[in-house]
Amino acid sequence: MKIIGIAASLHAGSFITKLLDAAGGELPAGVGFEVWQGLGEIPPYRSGPVPASVCELVTLVAGGDALLLTAPEHSLLPVELTYALDWMSAREGLSGKHVAVMSASARACGAMWAQAELYKQLLGAGAVVMGAELVISPACPQHFGENGHLVAPDLRDQVRGVIRQLCPSELMEPALSVSV
Repeated sequence: MKIIGIAASLHAGSFITKLLDAAGGELPAGVGFEVWQGLGEIPPYRSGPVPASVCELVTLVAGGDALLLTAPEHSLLPVELTYALDWMSAREGLSGKHVAVMSASARACGAMWAQAELYKQLLGAGAVVMGAELVISPACPQHFGENGHLVAPDLRDQVRGVIRQLCPSELMEPALSVSV
């Protein structure tokens, strides 16, 4: 299984980019993870020749089994993400594709608004959408260890819950056996 990750941020060190990278570290063994970082190269959708950056995105997504998107807390999505979704939708690249969405916000309503906006676009493109609103403060550095992995147990549990929605059950860690 291969999951394609896209962070809806153009800033390499942004919280949602860190969250996406850390989520990739929580995937079960045998699951490939490739982060696409070309969001800033995607032009607005138009008819005619397809730009090389769009071909790269559409080809990558077509070769993956699922998408994992992280979105900022804003009620309006970054315009570059909207462009990417428009291109993928026009090329049927999201139809039937499993997409998990995570958004992080210091306020519950921020994550909820971001996900609602993203869900509308993804569902309109035919994607099978799942995910979680993570109400965490991006200002708190204790969420990530020095290696970029998640250290906050509650956040790690929430991220793993989203991953469980994408990955077939046979790939997930076995349940702990309890002696009776």
